[in-house]
Amino acid sequence: GQIGPDPRIGPPVCVVFEGWDASGKGGAIKRLVTPLDPRHVRVAQFGAPSYDEKRHHFLWRFWPVLPGWGGMAVLDRSWYGRVLVERVEGFATEEQWRRAYAEIVEFEQTLAAEGMIMIKFWMHLSSAEQLRRFKAREQDPLKTWKLTAEDWRNRGKRRLYKAAVEDMLDRTDHKAAPWVLIEAEDKRWARVKVVESVVAAIEAGMAARNIPIPPPPLP
Repeated sequence: GQIGPDPRIGPPVCVVFEGWDASGKGGAIKRLVTPLDPRHVRVAQFGAPSYDEKRHHFLWRFWPVLPGWGGMAVLDRSWYGRVLVERVEGFATEEQWRRAYAEIVEFEQTLAAEGMIMIKFWMHLSSAEQLRRFKAREQDPLKTWKLTAEDWRNRGKRRLYKAAVEDMLDRTDHKAAPWVLIEAEDKRWARVKVVESVVAAIEAGMAARNIPIPPPPLP
């Protein structure tokens, strides 16, 4: 029998979204996946690990959502929580989060070596624009649920988070899974750049694996 995946189906695609609170991750994800076939695309959201998840290595809980060949997964937050919120809030020891940079890079390299195309987005937002969006959410009865006391607490630690973000981008940017920085001040700009970046990464990944890129549909 055949060894490995059916060559007629495309490589797994994993899109990771990280960014400041209110930077538009949800809106960008919605625009990215809405036109796609939901049988082949999964969106997964990650918050704090559960009691049971904390009994395992921090990467353990992410394995079940990773896409197989012919599939795509979009992650709203990810394993980078280890070197962001867990680092800043003290949920991980210094030894743990310092060790995590190399663990994450090796994890991503392992997935890429097996054929996965990985796109990682950092949605960047200025402090002033974040404050404007927080206040708009506060006043909109349909969006107040999005704003929590934790969001305000995180905002108060922006300097610490900024240092963590810079370390993360510097130490986990690698050829198999480079970071794509999204200028998220303008939501429409950010959404277009996200979609264009994903399309470009898939086409480049297919070309690198000698998989023919199908022609665009006729208008």
